[in-house]
Amino acid sequence: MDVLLLSRIQFALTIMFHYLFPPLSIGLGAIMVFMEGMYLRTDDLRYHAMTRFWSKIFAVNFAMGVATGIVMEFQFGTNWAAYSRYVGDVFGSALAAEGIFAFFLESGFLAVLVFGWDRVSKRMHFFATLMVALGSAFSAVWIVVANSWMQTPAGHVIVDGRAEIVSFWGMFFNPSSMHRLTHVLLGCFIQGAFFVTSISAFYILRGRHVDFAKRSFTIALLFGGVCVLLMGISGHTQAKAVAHNQPAKMAALEGHYENGPMDLTLFGVPNPETNRIDYAIALPGFGSFLLHESFSHSVPGLEAFEAEDRPPVTIPFVSYHLMVAMAGFLTALSVGSLYFWYRGTLFDKRWLMGVFVFAVVAPLIANQTGWVAAESGRQPFIVYPEVVWEGDTPRMVTDGKSPGLRTNVGMSSKKVVTAGQVLSSILMFSFIYVLLFIVWIYVLHSKIVHGPDEAEPPPPTTTSPTQLLDAAAEKQPGRKSLTRTESDPAGQEK
Repeated sequence: MDVLLLSRIQFALTIMFHYLFPPLSIGLGAIMVFMEGMYLRTDDLRYHAMTRFWSKIFAVNFAMGVATGIVMEFQFGTNWAAYSRYVGDVFGSALAAEGIFAFFLESGFLAVLVFGWDRVSKRMHFFATLMVALGSAFSAVWIVVANSWMQTPAGHVIVDGRAEIVSFWGMFFNPSSMHRLTHVLLGCFIQGAFFVTSISAFYILRGRHVDFAKRSFTIALLFGGVCVLLMGISGHTQAKAVAHNQPAKMAALEGHYENGPMDLTLFGVPNPETNRIDYAIALPGFGSFLLHESFSHSVPGLEAFEAEDRPPVTIPFVSYHLMVAMAGFLTALSVGSLYFWYRGTLFDKRWLMGVFVFAVVAPLIANQTGWVAAESGRQPFIVYPEVVWEGDTPRMVTDGKSPGLRTNVGMSSKKVVTAGQVLSSILMFSFIYVLLFIVWIYVLHSKIVHGPDEAEPPPPTTTSPTQLLDAAAEKQPGRKSLTRTESDPAGQEK
């Protein structure tokens, strides 16, 4: 097999498996901040129990995210050496910022979040939860900025075949970064919300921890419902940005082959041989209306670009429409459920709780297919070239100051990395990832079956150095406490 295809499959495998976990961590982190904030505000121990339970799930998921994320960075130096040289100056600053401002923040306070319940004050623990949630979100910020630069490069010059930053903030606020960041974070929040509603609905159906489940469900439904509605606005805004910055990608996403008004295809099967969408169910001109507020506005089709610059259609088209279908399902489910919640009949509908148990799969599919559409739609470039518009006609400037980098040029030398090596690594990674997934499901299942602990008042805590040392001394055999006692009011060791 071709080493280029195998290398792309390997990276797709590792990043798609890794991306099961960060969205859930980001979404759960945001919900935990709200839950613990309610506990801090009301002193209601039920919110304390809720935060404590979901923090255990968060810790398991965080560990999986770290373990699976390291692998991707090694591939930059093995399979994609030329690409690494090209983007090293840009990615170096963005990924270093992620490590300093995001990963250290998140991991530094994670121990306080997980183990500090009885060791620090309520306010300090809430601060730790907030910092962990912010750290998770900051990771997304820098990763999305780096990836967005690959889609719409800015703030750089090309020197000796390498991209060098001349404006850090120009790189950071490249034309697509803020649109894509908003979209990604909302997708993460939705995945976290529907994960909580799934487990809560399971408890409600089983008649276990009912009060805990109803409160968790309500918080997640309100949070997720708002995010789902905002996602519709974000998706529309980002689609308009893609149509301007990457018109060839937009043509592939909608299966738009010929220049002219673009239909909004609801269903169809791309046919690469005939350059048509077979069995199409479409709204005529509606794509042009969404992009340009005119049903007759001409939108560039794939024919507007050179054959070697056109992305494939099948994978972007199918993944994009699957993502939109999942978004439509989640919107309908959220709006309907919010109506029933307002009427006070939500938890009486067991069939709806059954839907929510399995609805957690929908945001997972939407997040995965969204990334597939975004990454496959910019092919055959791994770093997109500059696009200039001459009236209504776009042109890729592949020989200008920002020519981009083709995917087949960005890979390592075929003399160094062979197809057999990549194939064997794919098989090894697949085996390890299957084992990791089984472990994740097993640990997750055990914590869900155990359920939340009963709401009990946390013991009085203090952060004074003396009591922290006393607590450590009491855990060591043969050591005596240094605290003052009634029999030794002077506090001297006997």
